[in-house]
Amino acid sequence: MSILHRYIFREILSSSVLGAVLATFVIFLQGIDWLFELIVKSSLPPKTVAYLFALAISPVLPFSLPFGVLVGILVGLGRMSADGEITAMRAAGVSSRKVVMPVLAFAVFATSVTAAASIYLTPFAVRERFRIANKLAAAELTSDIQPRVFQEQFPNKILYVGEVRRSTGPVSVWENVFMADLTPPEQRNDGLKDRGDGPRITVAREAIAVADAARNRIQLSFRDASSHEIGKDAVGYHSSFPRGDQALDARAPVERHARAFREMGTRELFPHTRAKESGQDGGVEARIELHQRLALPLACIMLALVGIPLGASSRKGGKSAGYVMGIFLAFFCYYLGFMSLTGLARQGKLPVEAAAWLPNAAFAIVGLVLLARLEIPGDRDLMGSIRAFSAETYARFKARFSDATPVLGVGRRPFGALSSFPQIIDAYVLSRFLSYFLLLLTAFVLMTEIFTFFDLLSDIIKNNIALSRVFTYLFFLTPKLIYDIAPISVLVAVLVTFGVLTKHNEVIALKASGVSLYRITLPVLLVSVLFSAGLFAFDHFYVPEANRKQDAIRDEIKGRPVQTYLRPDRKWIFGSGSRIYFYRYFDTEQNVMVGVSVYELEPRTFHLRRHISAERAYWRPTMKTWIFENGWTRDINGINEKNFRNFQVDTFPELDEPPDYFLKELVQAKQMNYRQLETYIEDLARSGFDTVRLRVQYHKKFSVPLFALIMAMLSVPFGFLVGNRGAMAGIGVSLGVAIAYWGVNHLFEQIGNVNQLPPALAAWSPDALFSLAGLYMLLRMRT
Repeated sequence: MSILHRYIFREILSSSVLGAVLATFVIFLQGIDWLFELIVKSSLPPKTVAYLFALAISPVLPFSLPFGVLVGILVGLGRMSADGEITAMRAAGVSSRKVVMPVLAFAVFATSVTAAASIYLTPFAVRERFRIANKLAAAELTSDIQPRVFQEQFPNKILYVGEVRRSTGPVSVWENVFMADLTPPEQRNDGLKDRGDGPRITVAREAIAVADAARNRIQLSFRDASSHEIGKDAVGYHSSFPRGDQALDARAPVERHARAFREMGTRELFPHTRAKESGQDGGVEARIELHQRLALPLACIMLALVGIPLGASSRKGGKSAGYVMGIFLAFFCYYLGFMSLTGLARQGKLPVEAAAWLPNAAFAIVGLVLLARLEIPGDRDLMGSIRAFSAETYARFKARFSDATPVLGVGRRPFGALSSFPQIIDAYVLSRFLSYFLLLLTAFVLMTEIFTFFDLLSDIIKNNIALSRVFTYLFFLTPKLIYDIAPISVLVAVLVTFGVLTKHNEVIALKASGVSLYRITLPVLLVSVLFSAGLFAFDHFYVPEANRKQDAIRDEIKGRPVQTYLRPDRKWIFGSGSRIYFYRYFDTEQNVMVGVSVYELEPRTFHLRRHISAERAYWRPTMKTWIFENGWTRDINGINEKNFRNFQVDTFPELDEPPDYFLKELVQAKQMNYRQLETYIEDLARSGFDTVRLRVQYHKKFSVPLFALIMAMLSVPFGFLVGNRGAMAGIGVSLGVAIAYWGVNHLFEQIGNVNQLPPALAAWSPDALFSLAGLYMLLRMRT
């Protein structure tokens, strides 16, 4: 390999690696919450954590590596062309085609890596990931007890704990314990057994809980407890005990599995590609999976064939033009074409083989044609004609606009100190920053949507979802992606903007003119403030509704039933005061509870002091109370009863919770703005539902938008520190910062979700850490 070949190889290698890592990172972070939740709950050793991360990254590589190759070629050759190195080669009598061999050698190397990831590594990673997840789930108890929440994960048991005091190891102390045994009376080992009727209630002031992972249960040691059971003759049987032990068996964890074809080895997949079922081609999904594994790696070579002439013929624009062209070719041409053709193949309108290989064939033909015309002078080839026409049109528009626009700076400015802002330099910096921001945001969103499409492909085929419906889903998914990815886009855009200005010595020129670095960064920081405010407003007014729609369509794609948001199946509700409601059925149309019991507890000792039971209860709006029919009520003092009476119809004015109090909506935090979420949390908390995750998400409604400003603060000093290394160094630094932000943010969120940190602290800690770091570095800049 000659010196020239090694030089070109190194030039495109660094850009390709950064492009691929950036694409991998953006796609990877969208679906990795499960991994952080597993890490926090299982306390995994670092070796296992690293292994799980590697397994999660593997399925992303077949999509991100071809994009990285194309970006590296366009950026590397574009930089050589913009700096006149391609022209110097031609002037020395060296053909431009000399760049073809090292670039193709690099593309072949990337193809082999991508093929290994697609054909061997991805199926193995999918299988191994689910195996480890199931093993960890089997090793831990499904008993993450949250205070003031009805726990339903125990077979035939309902558990409510007022407060949880955690100790070291598997031991914790519970206060104000309420447990209902729903085991059929004839199957109970103690108590009234077959003479009993209804649930047996155990209440305790305190209980020591010891997790027994080997037997998948929790060993409880009650203190100051009592047990209450009603017989079929309506006679109450009560017992109290200062201490008592009971084993609480946990439900066996449910094993999770990947889709069959995705986790199959490539050799295993071959027989399924010829499957026929019921006269229909049941092997369509298998053939799409197989040809996708084979076709995507070759995209490295096909995209390289197109990228070589486009990169070598770029006269100006350098790396920015390379990114723009890379995004257009990779996403709007190759991947979008792949998605559309796959949809046609799924509908039987196109052979699977043609759909999978047609994009590669089209890019190969176009690339070979462009390579054949590589030596034609730039002002006479097709690309040169397009550039000349675009430049001429832009020049005419600019001249007309300049003539019609009054010149700024003429006349006296009435606002004193504000007259120095905005200036020409502000518009110049902002135009660079905004162009990079929009470019990066578009690229990241498109990358994620393409990966999402292929991830859902088997469900699309299995449930016969129309391609138009899939694109509708991606359309409504876009607002969420914009909201999630905007802070990262701000980070990279700031680093690239100031890295390029520093490399071209424009920052030195401004400092020599008496302009400080703070003044240079002012417009970017102000726009970042607007971005943060805009993200907050975007999440408040638009994103929740879009999330509801995309979640509904995703359920349709997954073949799930349409989700109902009313949950009458929640049979245990904590009412106002210290009352617990239980009903066997709730008629949402008539507002009637069937088989209802009300347990009234003493707040200080948590002992049962009254029990009301009735066949049914219906709501009377005019009286604003429930009318109980055919039941009884009894007051309880320890093991003694008093004031027992039967009734046919009775009312209890203190039981004034309306019907909508019992019909709680099951809504995700992302489907509500902060006001709706606050009301929802308060409503659920009063009824004894788990609100820890929701409270974390409530605080993140405020903390996440602020990260656009924090990322700008943190990236400004780095942008100047990269110095003459330019945009690629800025992107490299931004990757490190983004990975640190992403890791800390998700880690604190999961710690808050398991109630090991207060929700506000879990949500705001990443903001505090990164804002302090950004402020420190801003203040230490040499201006």
